[in-house]
Amino acid sequence: MAVFDTQSIREQDRAQVHPIQHPKTHTDPVVVERAEGVYLYTTDGRKILDGMAGLWNVDVGYGREELAKAAYDQMVKLAYTSNFAGMTNVPSSQLAAKLSGYAYPSLKSTFFTSGGSESNDSAFKTARYYWKRVGKPDKYKIICRKLAYHGITLATTFATGVMRYHAMFGPAVPGFTHVAAPYPYRYDGDLREGETVGQAAARAIEEAILAEGPDTVAAVIAEPIQGVGGVIVPPAEYFPLVREICNKYDVLLIADEVITGFGRTGEMFALRHYGIEPDILSFAKGITSGYQPLGGIQFTDAIRDAIEGASDAEVWMHGYTYSGHATACAVGLANIAIIEREGLAERAKALGPRLLNGLSTLLEFPFVGDVRGLGLVCGVELVTDKDSKTPDPALAGKIAKMAQDRGLRTRTLGSTLAFSPPLIISEEEIDEIVSILGSVMDSL
Repeated sequence: MAVFDTQSIREQDRAQVHPIQHPKTHTDPVVVERAEGVYLYTTDGRKILDGMAGLWNVDVGYGREELAKAAYDQMVKLAYTSNFAGMTNVPSSQLAAKLSGYAYPSLKSTFFTSGGSESNDSAFKTARYYWKRVGKPDKYKIICRKLAYHGITLATTFATGVMRYHAMFGPAVPGFTHVAAPYPYRYDGDLREGETVGQAAARAIEEAILAEGPDTVAAVIAEPIQGVGGVIVPPAEYFPLVREICNKYDVLLIADEVITGFGRTGEMFALRHYGIEPDILSFAKGITSGYQPLGGIQFTDAIRDAIEGASDAEVWMHGYTYSGHATACAVGLANIAIIEREGLAERAKALGPRLLNGLSTLLEFPFVGDVRGLGLVCGVELVTDKDSKTPDPALAGKIAKMAQDRGLRTRTLGSTLAFSPPLIISEEEIDEIVSILGSVMDSL
């Protein structure tokens, strides 16, 4: 096994520009050499429980030789070929067939991308394309939510409702309107007497559609759980109301399940919790557990018919070099086989309450304002005091750093500490998360 000098790797790393590059975050980076199960191992000898499963995505855990073998076997046979101009390959065809009706019965057609940003960008373009094809070209606007995160392309940046992402990349892309998030702990919209947060947040979407004009609104996009915005779990009544509103005004519903897809919440896809289906689904992350870059969108037969029935002048002029990448799709097939065989969605459903209940014991600390989650995705929100609910991102950052020094990786999302461990995590490892985080808070 190769031996790496941590300092030399850090010096070499200075040539790399990292995502969300900040002067302070990569001056002394943790250098991960290998990983196994739920643990990362660094070049300086540390063992860190990865409470974030990479970036919400290493669902089947690290070191799965089955996935490495699937990639190898496909690479030596056919690593890649174009899926443009009347050509396809075996794994992308097989994976598309596997996914047909897999997430939601009405979504039978799949277009592949390389990740979540491309998926959501594709969803926006497809929604606009559909309305043009059916004779409603003025329907181009997208209703989004505050604190949403949909990606990092130019369009998905301005669909994102975390304003920090907009600041240095304006002027804004037109056509995106943001409404209040269904955030029970700190709802910032208009809450009327006798109204629940879920009802109020759904009404905000309806009011935005009416304000923009229903004949100009193409779609509503929503994450079932808002991840980067702070692990916001909506009230149960919210999504059924949103679906009704979209139906009422002839607006498509785009479900951004990049984080929640493939078992993370205890259902294979998260809108199943609420008994509804979207018109377009965006997915990525969990489809390969991060072993290969892969994502995609699925859509209804009506949208498929609009694409296939187009004239030469109306062709769906959309695609990426790596759409339907053979190796990535082979890994996707093998990864889904693991998720099904090991019952990882059911495991998330069974073990999620253990993580949520364990983290909820930390509410005894005066600076823990809220704990929330669904399945194996949870958030712990930190405040200066419980009465004012004033967010404390500085404390969140401090606790995250201390936890990592003690062997636990979390991620700060403003004032919230996020947890989305690999779905293979054991009861003992869940307890380790709670124990380390509790010991850090005790020391404060």
